[in-house]
Amino acid sequence: MLARNHRFHGYGSLRFVYQKGQTVRTTQCALKFVDNPRRQTYRAAVVVSKKVAKSAVKRNRIRRRVFEILRQNLPVACRQDLVVSIFSEQLAEQNGTELNQQIVGLLKSAGLFD
Repeated sequence: MLARNHRFHGYGSLRFVYQKGQTVRTTQCALKFVDNPRRQTYRAAVVVSKKVAKSAVKRNRIRRRVFEILRQNLPVACRQDLVVSIFSEQLAEQNGTELNQQIVGLLKSAGLFD
């Protein structure tokens, strides 16, 4: 699980990323990111709407899987605020390697991962 100091939530923080951030998209998810010079490490949030999955169990499963991929792949020195928005319920049952490739592909296109 992603450490508490790498997670964020709250209307103000999310609104800042949505207004100022750049976006990278795929058909199933999107990554919004903005540089945050006041931080020493990255912060990440995963947004899964009730429109995507009615069941809280599925929404939380998707959220946990994406947080784990971010934890494994992001360098700690990255000073970005990241919001991953999920558009498809299929990510709950998607193969782990496919999901990993998709999220890492988003990070690479954003320039956050080499």
